[in-house]
Amino acid sequence: MLSKIKFLLPIVAGAVMVQACNKTNNDEFYTTADGLNYKIFAKKDGSEYENKGQVNPADSTGAKIGQVVTFHWAIKNSEDSTFADTRTQGPKMPIVLPLMQPSMKGGLETALAMMAPGDSGVFKINADSLFAQTFGQPLPPFIKSGSQLTFFINMEKIQSREEAEADFEKMMQEQMEKARVEAEGQLKTDDAKIQAYMKENNLQNAQKTESGVYYIVTKAGKGQQPKAGNTVAVHYKGTFLDGREFDASRTNPMSNGKPFEFILGQGQVIKGWDDAIAQLKEGSEAILLIPSPLAYGAQDRGPDMPANSVLRFDVELLDVK
Repeated sequence: MLSKIKFLLPIVAGAVMVQACNKTNNDEFYTTADGLNYKIFAKKDGSEYENKGQVNPADSTGAKIGQVVTFHWAIKNSEDSTFADTRTQGPKMPIVLPLMQPSMKGGLETALAMMAPGDSGVFKINADSLFAQTFGQPLPPFIKSGSQLTFFINMEKIQSREEAEADFEKMMQEQMEKARVEAEGQLKTDDAKIQAYMKENNLQNAQKTESGVYYIVTKAGKGQQPKAGNTVAVHYKGTFLDGREFDASRTNPMSNGKPFEFILGQGQVIKGWDDAIAQLKEGSEAILLIPSPLAYGAQDRGPDMPANSVLRFDVELLDVK
């Protein structure tokens, strides 16, 4: 799991960092021999943070090449805008990865190797070199060429690979259980929204799958009913409950207006589709009302798909192969 992990871009400027930077002399940056600008804070007396000052290159408290580090980070561009934060984005989990040989002078590997568990650090790194040599990606449009990025890093653990593998498995299990509990609660919330929507729009004769998807057959087909493993062709229009359209097969330029085809029951589509399309016969037209845990879940995918979006699909099952 950990052997091929590299730095992950889309991934903490927390209260501890704000506290630390308000203390006397805590705003002073230092520079390593290879050009990394940094200030590192160590926790003192249980809760207070203090700038550690110049870090001796011979300091052995940081991570070594091959050890696995677990940390949170946030990244700001030159305009002081945070565009990545592991505490608020995605799965909201820390990054876990083996410390590698430096990919550039004054880079992230050097920063991580300077920190002991419990330390918080602020590092300034050249954006062009970072993306080209460490991330292996072109510079995004929201980052200016020649600018510096500011990393806020909180080091949680430094471990052997074996220790990290065991911890990572435990962390994933805990995360999965947390997601399951949250999804169960969200299903109840979304079910109430769907029932209110059906009442408001006078949608009758609704049926409900075991997983929680509502479907209303508006035109009954006479063909075969698909099973897992069948390839199905579907025309669809997707909207939010407020009527805003977010996708439609007939107007989607990527498909040139052709029906969408997928293999049923293989997880190629959202679970709500796998469940509901299996209830229809070839030639049927139907309305699908899908609670968010069976659609795109709690992850915010931007303005086109906010977190916990309940979705409506008007579908036509054209073909079952």
